[in-house]
Amino acid sequence: MTASKFNPVSYRQIIILFIIVTCSCANRDNTDFESQTSREVHREDILRANQFLVGKDMELINAYIKRRNWNVDFTGTGLGYEVYEHGRGVTVEKGMTLTIQYTLSLLDGTVCYSSDRDGPKTFRVGQGGVEAGLEEGVLMLREGDKARFILPPFLAHGLIGDQNRIPPRAVLIYELEVVKVSDG
Repeated sequence: MTASKFNPVSYRQIIILFIIVTCSCANRDNTDFESQTSREVHREDILRANQFLVGKDMELINAYIKRRNWNVDFTGTGLGYEVYEHGRGVTVEKGMTLTIQYTLSLLDGTVCYSSDRDGPKTFRVGQGGVEAGLEEGVLMLREGDKARFILPPFLAHGLIGDQNRIPPRAVLIYELEVVKVSDG
């Protein structure tokens, strides 16, 4: 009978495999906790970053308003608005079709879109398809009103812009007149 030789390499491999399996099993118990903790930390980081960006946007907006000596109020969402000429027509409500003459520009004065170049904008209020800030703002108006809206990025085209004429994270200025309001 021949004696079997002890192979030290195989023994080391078994020990390493045992340690890996034991550690992975031990870590499996903490995976959910660590993953949840990691998500909470990332969420807090994202919230802080967002608060910082919103603060910077508001600094730019307030400086812009001050330079122009506008009398702008803000809604609870952060939409800046000023109605500077009052009409006598129908009050805008959700579900109504609205036509506006407008100029949409950036804080630096760059005109992105306008009814002079692109034609009047017609949309059904409350159905989407336009900026959230515009949807919110027009509900404060009536036919014939002239107003300006200042849309922070989160009420406009957000982090990516419109991938055409509006750059990422742009504050938008709407100068508009409500030309027509109809029931549908």
